[in-house]
Amino acid sequence: MNDELRPTAATVFDTLGADYERAFAASSAHRASLERLLAQLAPRSRVLDVGSGTGRPTAQSLADAGHDVLGVDVSPVMADLAARQVPGATFQCADIRELTLEEESFDAVCVYFSLLQMSREEQSRLLRRLGQSLRRGGRLVVATVPLDVEDVSAVFMGQKVHVTSFDADELTVVVTEAGLTVQWEQSSVFTPSHPAAVPEPHLFLHCVRN
Repeated sequence: MNDELRPTAATVFDTLGADYERAFAASSAHRASLERLLAQLAPRSRVLDVGSGTGRPTAQSLADAGHDVLGVDVSPVMADLAARQVPGATFQCADIRELTLEEESFDAVCVYFSLLQMSREEQSRLLRRLGQSLRRGGRLVVATVPLDVEDVSAVFMGQKVHVTSFDADELTVVVTEAGLTVQWEQSSVFTPSHPAAVPEPHLFLHCVRN
């Protein structure tokens, strides 16, 4: 597809809006991942939520626990929804690939399913930058659909998308090369609550900056 005609992540998620939150609200694996992270954070930690969507459940869970949360999403609709739904966090509409990130400025970074419309090079580069934005011993949680695919056309909740991902072993290599150590991982299969949804494999990696 011509890049000029290819739907952008902002366009896709502007269209999905709150439907995305409803479709994934029942993910027990996502909530278990958040609970694990919350148990490991010091009080009033500074946390970056990449691809923050509607702000729920990630930013809301962190903010409700007293943490200083910055959510970043490329979709104006999502950023607006999040700001209204989670007033205890700060949200910015921006492309995380272009956002300046100060080194060692966050205690934790969450990346829940927000890499899939980036190229492998972009994903690898971003994970390195996110790793550098963590304080020593800081934690990064990344979740993805662990498939060995590159620029594959697909339909996601009725929206045409192009998907790129790594399989589980490859993603572990990528985060290791970013200066992170995987301390815990969980695999699951989840079917979003949407008429056009199909079962998806999900992988959650909890990592620490070396």
